[in-house]
Parts: sequence; C-alpha cells; structure tokens
Amino acid sequence: MAAPLEFYFDFSSPYGYFASTRIDAIAAKAGREVAWRPILLGAVFKVVGTAPLVNYPLKGEYMRHDLERQARLFKLTFREPPGFPHNTIAAARLYYWIHDRDAAKARAFAKGVYAGFFERGSDVSAPEAAVAIAAGLGLGRDAAAGALQDQAVKDRLRHEVDAAIAKGVFGSPFVIVDGEPFWGSDRLDQVEAWLTTGGW
Repeated sequence: MAAPLEFYFDFSSPYGYFASTRIDAIAAKAGREVAWRPILLGAVFKVVGTAPLVNYPLKGEYMRHDLERQARLFKLTFREPPGFPHNTIAAARLYYWIHDRDAAKARAFAKGVYAGFFERGSDVSAPEAAVAIAAGLGLGRDAAAGALQDQAVKDRLRHEVDAAIAKGVFGSPFVIVDGEPFWGSDRLDQVEAWLTTGGW
C-alpha cells in the first residue's frame, strides 16, 4: 500500500487552513491517505531566518488581499482573527496527544481549531480554548488540560517539529508525496497532478 501524503501545517497559517479543506479529497481520488502533522512556524523561522509574511511591508498587504481572493475562489468563509499571527503551541501539543488515542478525533480537532481561527475569526490560541475544542469532541477536559503540561507531550511536539525541519519543511502548508515536496496551498493542483501521473 502506498505511503500516506505528509501534510505539514501550522494552525496559525491561513494558507494551511485553505489546504486543510482540500488535501483529503485530493488524496482520496488517488486512493491515498493523509498524515496530518502540525508544526510550529516559529521554530522553522529560526532556522530559515524569516518571519511571518504579515510582518513585511508590501508583502503583508498583498497577503491579506490574496487570502480574501483565495477564500472567494474556493467558496470558503474566511475571517482573520484578532492579533494574527498566533502562538499555536497548545493546539499542536493537544493534536498529537489526541492522535495517539484516536486519529479521527485528532483530525476533527485540527479542523475545529482551524474553524475557530479562520471561519469564526476567533483567537483560539489560548490553552483553555484548545482544551475546550478537545472537550467538545468528548475528550476529558481535565485530561486534555493535564496533557499540555506533560513533558512527554511537549517532547513529542518538539520531535515532530525537528523531524519536519530535517525533511526540509520550511513553511505551511507543506506536502510531501513519496519524497517529493510541495510548498503552499497554490501547489495543491500540482500535488493532484503528481498523484495522477506518477510524477514528471
């Protein structure tokens, strides 16, 4: 059986949000699964030596225009949350904690976090907000809150981020198909073509 597509994303990434609404369907057309892997762009930026696009003159203004345009193209609700971009370490930690117990609920959790940020335009970066999303999926609130302080959970996220960087992941979204890297939500059509043709 073919390996899953590796889908790397940061929960604060609006382009990651756009990709999250399409990646599973693209993979399913090719009979493939997707491994969702949240990362922390802050750690990536330290390696790459960059910062969020919104922080750069001209690029930031363009990005906001582009986000609205992409949302219209894919008929998605898009609202920029206040204080964007956010630190999403709590959500990323909880994702992997949930994933180790129930992969389907972990994906539902990821979609819930993205919906909070970019469909409702809410700041769901606080630990209590991430815990509330987990609790809404039937996971124990106290257990989820405790997981955020568990050293093993912290180490798991650190390992995932380090492993992503070691594979060359430098942005969000980032998709790897059988070793072939694709960066950006605007590369999903190429991902689909690569799966269809077997590469070029």
